[in-house]
Amino acid sequence: MPVKPWLYIHTLRYLKPVQIFGRVFYRLYRPRITNSTTPDIRKCPGECYSPVPKLQSLFELARFRFLNETHEVQNSTDWNNPTWSKLWLYNLHYFDDLNAVKAEERSAWHTSLIERWINENPVGRGNGWEPYPTSLRIVNWIKWAFAGNRLSGAAIRSLAVQARYLSKRIEYHLLGNHLFANAKALLFAGLFFEGAEADRWFKKGFDILSEQIPEQVLPDGGHFERSPMYHSIILEDLLDLINLMQTYGKEIPPLWGDAVVKMASWLEGMVHPDGEIVLFNDAAFGIAPKPKAILAYTARFGYCEDKTVHEGVKYFDSTGYMRVQKGGAVAFLDTAPIGPDYLPGHAHADTLTFELSLFGQRVIVDSGTSTYEKNAERQRQRGTSAHNTVTLNSEGSSEAWGGFRVARRAYPHDITIEESIGEIRVSGSHDGYCWLPGKPIHKRDWVFKENSLQITDRIDGHFEEATGRFYVHPDLKLECMDACEGAILFLDGKEVSWKVTGGKCSVENSTWHPEFGLSIANSCLVIRFESPEASIVFTW
Repeated sequence: MPVKPWLYIHTLRYLKPVQIFGRVFYRLYRPRITNSTTPDIRKCPGECYSPVPKLQSLFELARFRFLNETHEVQNSTDWNNPTWSKLWLYNLHYFDDLNAVKAEERSAWHTSLIERWINENPVGRGNGWEPYPTSLRIVNWIKWAFAGNRLSGAAIRSLAVQARYLSKRIEYHLLGNHLFANAKALLFAGLFFEGAEADRWFKKGFDILSEQIPEQVLPDGGHFERSPMYHSIILEDLLDLINLMQTYGKEIPPLWGDAVVKMASWLEGMVHPDGEIVLFNDAAFGIAPKPKAILAYTARFGYCEDKTVHEGVKYFDSTGYMRVQKGGAVAFLDTAPIGPDYLPGHAHADTLTFELSLFGQRVIVDSGTSTYEKNAERQRQRGTSAHNTVTLNSEGSSEAWGGFRVARRAYPHDITIEESIGEIRVSGSHDGYCWLPGKPIHKRDWVFKENSLQITDRIDGHFEEATGRFYVHPDLKLECMDACEGAILFLDGKEVSWKVTGGKCSVENSTWHPEFGLSIANSCLVIRFESPEASIVFTW
């Protein structure tokens, strides 16, 4: 189906000029890289801390498992096999297994794999030479060398060529976490090698980071793309860079340390009692290290994070997320813009959604993210109907389309927090449906008490139909006693009852996607409004 022109109009108007011109330049310019003199390796005066280990992904010499999917790379064409997903192929070229759990036991495989990659991936051709996988591979090869492994002469020459190529293919057209990864790789290569060329790589990476850290790390510590998963990745990147700088006796910019402290505090506040991240926007388990591992890495460098989580509201006002703890409930509320206007690629149309844990168990869950392929499932997972919020006239609160694009988008407003003895009330609105006839506004109130949570949704302005959804963790059973009452049953016998006013309820089958490539059956409580206001009370 052809894309409607107005989607392009409402998408392009938010972009920065560098993204538009950068995309044209990126498509037309192909740098010619020669195997000129390879820089010498710089003498490393210090000892590198062990980084956070990755998950094992290599299980035989050529059998890989990424994103819950296993393939064997049997020949040179498999590095770019068109029947495998783009993200799977990207992971193949990262070489994460070089620094994974028990990597030392597979060092012979790694040596062979590096040589094979060099021979089967000509310079500038295929997925492996795109800037993002090139950036991650440069870092992984150098970390592998830091761990005591020997890079062959061919590998050292290839590493220099990769850095040379990357320095001419910086992803200014994408910005965000991609640009951060490019800069990190240039710093790694710039310190691993020595000489004038290496110094230029270092300076380029350092200058990018000097601009991007204040841009990407918000005052409250959250990453500006507002994905807890990418926040974790960027925090780990910063810690790796501090590790590298200390190893080579370089002074750590105060900006970096300040960012780490704030980011660690933010991460700690956005973790469920089960120890895993909140799944707002593009987020999944198993991509970034677990929060506990990242925070331990932070502590090794002497950066202090606040380990005390208090009852009440922790409001990350720059990001727009909240952590609310009351009695046995821990909730995470999304009162945030979907992301930076010029970079909504990892955004979901999820304004005023939330997640809820009770008794340490996730109860109300975000649907998660299982794919980056530009298909109907990716579109569904980014849509409003896949989140714990309200759709109007079967439309989304933001127009997420094309896999990584957003046209018209919701902006939250009138966010208020009221804390009193025995009660916490959070309110907010958004204007994402103002383009509809009648310019309706969605308003939501959360009221937390010791043993209950009441959520009230109100639509101000004309609308044809409104539907609220609440997705339940697959370990729990959702029961509907009648059109207005029911219960959520735990495996250990605990029970959460719910009651609705202002709407009729039904239970629908759905799926939960806590990891890429993973789809787990669960249930969704669907409320169809019978008036401009509908309310649900969960009691435990």
